[in-house]
Amino acid sequence: MAAPSFTTDDAEESVVSPVNSHNEWDPLEEIIVGRLDGAAIPSKHPVVACNIPPWAARLQGLASGFRYPRLLIERAQHELDQFVALLESLGITVRRPDAVDHRQRFGTPDWSSRGFCNTCPRDSMLVIGDEVIETPMAWPCRYFETHSYRSILKDYFRRGARWTAAPKPQLTDALFEADFRTPKAGEPMRYILTEFEPVFDAADFVRAGRDLFVTRSNVTNQMGIDWLRRHLGPGYRIHEIESRCRTPMHIDTTFVLLSPGKALVNPEYIDVDRLPDVLDSWDILVAPEPNPIDEQILKITSMCGRWLSMNVLMIDEKRVIAERHHTDMLRALEKWGFEPIPCDLLHYAPFGGSFHCATLDIRRRGTLESYFS
Repeated sequence: MAAPSFTTDDAEESVVSPVNSHNEWDPLEEIIVGRLDGAAIPSKHPVVACNIPPWAARLQGLASGFRYPRLLIERAQHELDQFVALLESLGITVRRPDAVDHRQRFGTPDWSSRGFCNTCPRDSMLVIGDEVIETPMAWPCRYFETHSYRSILKDYFRRGARWTAAPKPQLTDALFEADFRTPKAGEPMRYILTEFEPVFDAADFVRAGRDLFVTRSNVTNQMGIDWLRRHLGPGYRIHEIESRCRTPMHIDTTFVLLSPGKALVNPEYIDVDRLPDVLDSWDILVAPEPNPIDEQILKITSMCGRWLSMNVLMIDEKRVIAERHHTDMLRALEKWGFEPIPCDLLHYAPFGGSFHCATLDIRRRGTLESYFS
Protein backbone atom coordinates (compact mmCIF):
# COMPACT_ATOMS: atom_id res chain seq x y z
CA MET A 1 0.00 0.00 0.00
CA ALA A 2 1.33 3.43 -0.90
CA ALA A 3 2.22 5.74 1.94
CA PRO A 4 -0.42 8.45 2.59
CA SER A 5 0.40 11.81 1.08
CA PHE A 6 -0.04 15.16 2.75
CA THR A 7 -0.54 18.55 1.17
CA THR A 8 1.54 21.55 2.12
CA ASP A 9 -1.47 22.91 4.02
CA ASP A 10 -1.73 19.70 6.06
CA ALA A 11 1.95 19.94 6.99
CA GLU A 12 1.68 23.57 7.98
CA GLU A 13 -1.36 22.92 10.17
CA SER A 14 0.59 20.34 12.17
CA VAL A 15 3.41 22.79 13.00
CA VAL A 16 3.30 24.51 16.38
CA SER A 17 4.92 27.92 16.07
CA PRO A 18 7.75 28.68 18.51
CA VAL A 19 6.42 32.25 18.56
CA ASN A 20 3.30 32.81 20.68
CA SER A 21 2.84 36.00 22.70
CA HIS A 22 -0.43 37.92 23.04
CA ASN A 23 0.12 40.17 26.05
CA GLU A 24 2.65 41.41 28.59
CA TRP A 25 1.90 38.97 31.43
CA ASP A 26 1.22 35.36 30.39
CA PRO A 27 3.87 32.91 31.75
CA LEU A 28 7.13 33.65 29.93
CA GLU A 29 8.86 30.72 28.20
CA GLU A 30 11.23 32.20 25.60
CA ILE A 31 12.77 35.63 25.16
CA ILE A 32 15.33 37.50 23.07
CA VAL A 33 17.82 39.60 25.03
CA GLY A 34 19.88 42.32 23.35
CA ARG A 35 23.66 42.45 22.99
CA LEU A 36 26.22 45.17 23.78
CA ASP A 37 28.99 43.92 21.48
CA GLY A 38 29.94 46.44 18.80
CA ALA A 39 27.69 49.24 20.09
CA ALA A 40 28.39 52.70 18.64
CA ILE A 41 27.18 56.14 19.68
CA PRO A 42 24.24 56.92 17.36
CA SER A 43 24.92 58.96 14.26
CA LYS A 44 24.17 62.67 14.24
CA HIS A 45 20.63 63.36 13.02
CA PRO A 46 17.78 65.68 14.13
CA VAL A 47 15.49 62.70 14.93
CA VAL A 48 18.10 61.46 17.42
CA ALA A 49 18.97 64.84 18.89
CA CYS A 50 15.38 65.97 19.47
CA ASN A 51 14.91 63.58 22.39
CA ILE A 52 17.84 64.76 24.51
CA PRO A 53 18.81 68.17 25.98
CA PRO A 54 20.57 70.51 23.51
CA TRP A 55 23.91 70.36 25.37
CA ALA A 56 23.78 66.54 25.37
CA ALA A 57 22.84 66.55 21.67
CA ARG A 58 25.95 68.60 20.88
CA LEU A 59 28.16 66.13 22.75
CA GLN A 60 26.44 63.18 21.10
CA GLY A 61 26.93 64.74 17.67
CA LEU A 62 30.66 65.15 18.26
CA ALA A 63 31.01 61.54 19.46
CA SER A 64 28.65 59.92 16.94
CA GLY A 65 30.01 56.82 15.25
CA PHE A 66 32.61 56.15 17.94
CA ARG A 67 32.46 53.22 20.33
CA TYR A 68 31.03 53.77 23.79
CA PRO A 69 33.61 54.27 26.57
CA ARG A 70 34.91 50.98 27.97
CA LEU A 71 33.74 51.90 31.49
CA LEU A 72 30.13 52.14 30.33
CA ILE A 73 30.32 48.88 28.39
CA GLU A 74 31.94 46.88 31.21
CA ARG A 75 29.42 47.95 33.87
CA ALA A 76 26.45 47.35 31.60
CA GLN A 77 27.80 43.98 30.40
CA HIS A 78 28.25 42.72 33.97
CA GLU A 79 24.64 43.57 34.80
CA LEU A 80 23.36 42.16 31.50
CA ASP A 81 25.11 38.84 32.16
CA GLN A 82 23.47 38.64 35.58
CA PHE A 83 20.06 39.42 34.06
CA VAL A 84 20.44 36.64 31.47
CA ALA A 85 21.49 34.22 34.22
CA LEU A 86 18.40 35.19 36.25
CA LEU A 87 16.08 34.54 33.29
CA GLU A 88 17.65 31.14 32.66
CA SER A 89 17.39 30.26 36.36
CA LEU A 90 13.64 30.88 36.05
CA GLY A 91 13.45 28.24 33.28
CA ILE A 92 13.18 30.76 30.42
CA THR A 93 14.91 30.09 27.08
CA VAL A 94 17.11 33.05 26.14
CA ARG A 95 18.11 33.82 22.53
CA ARG A 96 20.70 36.45 21.56
CA PRO A 97 21.32 38.38 18.31
CA ASP A 98 24.54 38.09 16.34
CA ALA A 99 27.43 40.35 17.32
CA VAL A 100 27.77 43.22 14.82
CA ASP A 101 30.27 46.04 14.33
CA HIS A 102 27.88 48.98 14.34
CA ARG A 103 30.58 51.42 13.25
CA GLN A 104 30.25 50.16 9.68
CA ARG A 105 28.86 52.74 7.29
CA PHE A 106 25.81 52.00 5.15
CA GLY A 107 23.27 53.97 3.19
CA THR A 108 20.59 54.34 0.53
CA PRO A 109 20.61 56.55 -2.58
CA ASP A 110 19.42 59.41 -0.32
CA TRP A 111 21.64 59.25 2.78
CA SER A 112 24.37 57.37 4.65
CA SER A 113 24.95 56.59 8.30
CA ARG A 114 26.77 54.41 10.78
CA GLY A 115 24.86 52.06 13.06
CA PHE A 116 23.89 52.18 16.74
CA CYS A 117 23.52 48.86 18.59
CA ASN A 118 21.27 45.83 18.99
CA THR A 119 20.67 46.24 22.70
CA CYS A 120 16.88 46.74 22.43
CA PRO A 121 15.02 44.13 20.38
CA ARG A 122 11.77 45.58 21.78
CA ASP A 123 12.15 48.54 19.37
CA SER A 124 12.74 46.84 16.05
CA MET A 125 10.33 43.87 16.29
CA LEU A 126 6.73 43.50 17.41
CA VAL A 127 5.31 40.10 18.33
CA ILE A 128 1.56 39.64 17.78
CA GLY A 129 0.51 36.05 18.45
CA ASP A 130 2.61 33.83 16.18
CA GLU A 131 3.80 36.73 14.01
CA VAL A 132 7.03 38.74 14.26
CA ILE A 133 6.78 42.14 12.56
CA GLU A 134 9.97 44.03 11.70
CA THR A 135 9.19 47.68 12.30
CA PRO A 136 9.99 50.70 10.04
CA MET A 137 12.14 52.72 12.46
CA ALA A 138 12.72 56.45 11.99
CA TRP A 139 16.37 56.61 13.07
CA PRO A 140 18.63 56.16 10.01
CA CYS A 141 21.33 54.57 12.20
CA ARG A 142 18.88 51.72 13.02
CA TYR A 143 17.92 50.98 9.40
CA PHE A 144 19.51 47.51 9.27
CA GLU A 145 19.29 46.68 12.97
CA THR A 146 17.09 43.61 12.52
CA HIS A 147 19.75 41.97 10.34
CA SER A 148 21.55 40.93 13.53
CA TYR A 149 18.42 38.95 14.48
CA ARG A 150 17.96 37.31 11.08
CA SER A 151 19.44 33.92 12.08
CA ILE A 152 16.89 33.76 14.92
CA LEU A 153 14.01 34.96 12.72
CA LYS A 154 14.82 32.41 10.00
CA ASP A 155 14.88 29.67 12.62
CA TYR A 156 11.47 30.75 13.94
CA PHE A 157 10.07 30.92 10.40
CA ARG A 158 11.31 27.44 9.50
CA ARG A 159 9.63 26.13 12.65
CA GLY A 160 6.25 27.66 11.81
CA ALA A 161 6.20 31.32 12.86
CA ARG A 162 4.87 34.08 10.65
CA TRP A 163 7.48 36.71 9.70
CA THR A 164 6.50 40.10 8.30
CA ALA A 165 8.36 43.33 7.59
CA ALA A 166 6.58 46.68 7.42
CA PRO A 167 7.43 48.84 4.37
CA LYS A 168 11.07 49.94 4.55
CA PRO A 169 10.99 53.74 4.92
CA GLN A 170 12.91 56.11 2.66
CA LEU A 171 13.89 58.38 5.59
CA THR A 172 14.43 61.38 3.35
CA ASP A 173 14.24 64.95 4.65
CA ALA A 174 10.53 64.94 3.79
CA LEU A 175 9.87 62.73 6.83
CA PHE A 176 11.28 65.28 9.30
CA GLU A 177 9.99 68.73 10.18
CA ALA A 178 12.54 71.35 9.20
CA ASP A 179 13.67 73.60 12.08
CA PHE A 180 11.79 71.47 14.60
CA ARG A 181 12.03 72.55 18.23
CA THR A 182 10.69 70.77 21.29
CA PRO A 183 7.40 72.27 22.51
CA LYS A 184 7.55 73.93 25.91
CA ALA A 185 5.09 73.20 28.70
CA GLY A 186 1.70 74.67 27.83
CA GLU A 187 2.41 74.80 24.09
CA PRO A 188 0.49 72.53 21.68
CA MET A 189 2.18 69.18 21.20
CA ARG A 190 4.22 68.73 18.05
CA TYR A 191 6.49 66.01 16.71
CA ILE A 192 9.56 65.95 14.52
CA LEU A 193 7.94 63.41 12.17
CA THR A 194 5.71 64.36 9.25
CA GLU A 195 3.19 61.97 7.68
CA PHE A 196 5.39 61.40 4.62
CA GLU A 197 5.45 57.61 5.16
CA PRO A 198 4.66 55.08 7.92
CA VAL A 199 7.28 54.79 10.67
CA PHE A 200 7.03 53.31 14.15
CA ASP A 201 9.05 51.65 16.88
CA ALA A 202 7.48 48.54 18.39
CA ALA A 203 8.29 49.93 21.86
CA ASP A 204 5.57 52.54 21.39
CA PHE A 205 3.01 49.69 21.65
CA VAL A 206 1.94 47.40 24.50
CA ARG A 207 -0.38 44.43 24.09
CA ALA A 208 -3.43 43.18 25.96
CA GLY A 209 -4.76 40.40 23.74
CA ARG A 210 -7.08 41.85 21.12
CA ASP A 211 -6.33 45.39 22.34
CA LEU A 212 -3.10 47.32 21.84
CA PHE A 213 -2.16 50.70 23.31
CA VAL A 214 0.17 53.16 21.59
CA THR A 215 1.75 56.55 22.14
CA ARG A 216 2.39 58.77 19.16
CA SER A 217 5.96 60.00 19.48
CA ASN A 218 9.09 61.31 17.81
CA VAL A 219 9.67 57.83 16.35
CA THR A 220 6.04 56.78 15.69
CA ASN A 221 3.74 58.82 13.46
CA GLN A 222 0.02 58.54 12.78
CA MET A 223 0.67 56.85 9.46
CA GLY A 224 2.67 54.15 11.26
CA ILE A 225 -0.19 53.56 13.70
CA ASP A 226 -2.64 53.37 10.80
CA TRP A 227 -0.41 50.88 8.96
CA LEU A 228 -0.38 48.51 11.92
CA ARG A 229 -4.12 48.93 12.49
CA ARG A 230 -4.87 47.93 8.89
CA HIS A 231 -2.31 45.14 8.93
CA LEU A 232 -3.81 43.52 12.05
CA GLY A 233 -7.35 43.96 10.75
CA PRO A 234 -10.72 44.01 12.55
CA GLY A 235 -9.72 41.33 15.09
CA TYR A 236 -7.66 43.91 16.98
CA ARG A 237 -8.21 47.40 18.37
CA ILE A 238 -5.49 50.02 18.81
CA HIS A 239 -6.06 52.75 21.42
CA GLU A 240 -3.93 55.88 21.64
CA ILE A 241 -2.53 56.94 25.01
CA GLU A 242 -2.10 60.70 25.17
CA SER A 243 1.30 61.63 26.62
CA ARG A 244 2.23 64.97 28.14
CA CYS A 245 5.93 64.25 27.67
CA ARG A 246 7.52 66.98 25.56
CA THR A 247 10.01 64.50 24.04
CA PRO A 248 7.95 61.30 23.72
CA MET A 249 9.69 58.11 22.64
CA HIS A 250 8.40 54.64 23.66
CA ILE A 251 5.44 53.82 25.85
CA ASP A 252 7.20 51.64 28.42
CA THR A 253 8.12 54.50 30.73
CA THR A 254 4.65 56.05 30.33
CA PHE A 255 1.99 53.31 30.38
CA VAL A 256 2.77 49.73 31.41
CA LEU A 257 0.41 46.74 31.44
CA LEU A 258 1.14 44.51 34.45
CA SER A 259 -1.67 41.94 34.52
CA PRO A 260 -5.34 41.62 33.53
CA GLY A 261 -7.08 44.63 35.08
CA LYS A 262 -3.92 46.46 36.26
CA ALA A 263 -1.97 49.17 34.44
CA LEU A 264 0.90 51.30 35.71
CA VAL A 265 1.01 54.98 34.68
CA ASN A 266 3.56 57.76 34.85
CA PRO A 267 1.95 60.68 36.75
CA GLU A 268 4.22 63.19 35.01
CA TYR A 269 3.25 62.08 31.50
CA ILE A 270 -0.31 60.77 31.94
CA ASP A 271 -3.55 62.51 32.88
CA VAL A 272 -5.55 59.59 34.31
CA ASP A 273 -8.78 61.42 33.48
CA ARG A 274 -7.90 61.30 29.76
CA LEU A 275 -7.16 57.59 29.41
CA PRO A 276 -9.17 55.59 26.81
CA ASP A 277 -12.65 54.64 28.02
CA VAL A 278 -11.89 50.92 27.73
CA LEU A 279 -9.66 51.27 30.81
CA ASP A 280 -12.51 52.49 33.03
CA SER A 281 -12.89 49.06 34.65
CA TRP A 282 -9.15 48.61 35.25
CA ASP A 283 -7.09 49.52 38.31
CA ILE A 284 -4.83 52.40 37.32
CA LEU A 285 -1.71 52.27 39.49
CA VAL A 286 0.28 55.49 39.77
CA ALA A 287 4.05 54.95 39.70
CA PRO A 288 5.96 56.32 42.69
CA GLU A 289 8.51 59.07 42.12
CA PRO A 290 11.77 57.43 40.96
CA ASN A 291 14.43 57.08 43.62
CA PRO A 292 17.26 59.59 43.14
CA ILE A 293 20.21 57.68 41.71
CA ASP A 294 23.56 59.36 42.36
CA GLU A 295 25.15 58.29 39.07
CA GLN A 296 26.41 61.39 37.29
CA ILE A 297 27.55 59.46 34.21
CA LEU A 298 24.03 58.12 33.67
CA LYS A 299 22.52 61.59 33.87
CA ILE A 300 24.80 62.61 31.00
CA THR A 301 24.48 59.51 28.82
CA SER A 302 20.95 58.14 29.28
CA MET A 303 18.46 58.83 26.48
CA CYS A 304 15.58 57.37 28.49
CA GLY A 305 14.80 59.96 31.14
CA ARG A 306 14.32 59.33 34.84
CA TRP A 307 11.30 57.02 34.70
CA LEU A 308 13.16 53.81 33.85
CA SER A 309 11.91 52.58 37.22
CA MET A 310 8.72 51.68 35.28
CA ASN A 311 10.59 49.63 32.68
CA VAL A 312 9.84 46.26 34.24
CA LEU A 313 9.47 42.77 32.76
CA MET A 314 6.53 40.56 33.75
CA ILE A 315 7.45 36.88 34.17
CA ASP A 316 3.80 35.99 34.75
CA GLU A 317 0.77 37.67 36.32
CA LYS A 318 2.52 37.93 39.71
CA ARG A 319 6.29 37.85 39.28
CA VAL A 320 8.01 40.93 37.88
CA ILE A 321 11.69 41.79 37.35
CA ALA A 322 12.42 45.35 38.46
CA GLU A 323 15.52 47.48 39.04
CA ARG A 324 17.11 46.86 42.46
CA HIS A 325 18.03 50.54 42.97
CA HIS A 326 14.41 51.74 42.65
CA THR A 327 13.30 50.61 46.09
CA ASP A 328 10.10 52.67 46.11
CA MET A 329 8.93 50.92 42.95
CA LEU A 330 9.75 47.51 44.46
CA ARG A 331 7.69 48.36 47.55
CA ALA A 332 4.81 49.67 45.42
CA LEU A 333 4.72 46.50 43.31
CA GLU A 334 4.58 44.41 46.50
CA LYS A 335 1.77 46.56 47.87
CA TRP A 336 -0.21 46.04 44.66
CA GLY A 337 0.00 42.24 45.03
CA PHE A 338 2.97 41.46 42.79
CA GLU A 339 6.14 39.54 43.60
CA PRO A 340 9.07 41.74 42.51
CA ILE A 341 12.38 40.10 41.65
CA PRO A 342 15.14 42.73 42.16
CA CYS A 343 17.90 42.79 39.55
CA ASP A 344 20.58 45.26 38.44
CA LEU A 345 20.42 46.85 35.00
CA LEU A 346 21.05 50.48 35.89
CA HIS A 347 24.04 50.91 33.58
CA TYR A 348 22.16 49.66 30.51
CA ALA A 349 20.39 53.02 30.29
CA PRO A 350 22.94 54.67 27.92
CA PHE A 351 22.21 51.90 25.42
CA GLY A 352 18.46 52.35 25.31
CA GLY A 353 16.64 51.34 28.47
CA SER A 354 16.09 48.65 31.06
CA PHE A 355 14.42 45.22 31.38
CA HIS A 356 11.47 45.75 29.02
CA CYS A 357 13.56 47.59 26.41
CA ALA A 358 16.36 45.02 26.54
CA THR A 359 14.08 42.09 25.71
CA LEU A 360 11.48 40.76 23.32
CA ASP A 361 9.16 38.10 24.67
CA ILE A 362 8.80 35.43 22.00
CA ARG A 363 6.68 32.81 23.72
CA ARG A 364 4.26 33.18 26.59
CA ARG A 365 2.01 30.31 27.62
CA GLY A 366 -1.46 31.60 26.82
CA THR A 367 -4.07 32.22 24.15
CA LEU A 368 -5.56 35.22 22.40
CA GLU A 369 -8.25 36.77 24.58
CA SER A 370 -10.20 40.01 24.97
CA TYR A 371 -9.75 41.74 28.34
CA PHE A 372 -12.23 44.54 27.69
CA SER A 373 -15.95 44.54 27.07
